[in-house]
Amino acid sequence: MNLFKIIGIIGLLFITTGILIKKRKAKDIFYVIAGLCLEIYSIYLGDIIFAILQIVFISTAGYDLTKIRFKKTT
Repeated sequence: MNLFKIIGIIGLLFITTGILIKKRKAKDIFYVIAGLCLEIYSIYLGDIIFAILQIVFISTAGYDLTKIRFKKTT
């Protein structure tokens, strides 16, 4: 099996795990990792729509993770 497909599968596993866990911070971390894996896979596929979707997904999860972090410190 090709390396990029393995990275895509890892991304799917991380997204599935993120859906199943309850802690918001952990969920966002899993989503960011999943998004990065799926971004790599979408670039490999050459699918611009999927690549843009993953950029938005990673940005949103990263923003939410940052928001949680700053909320705890204030």
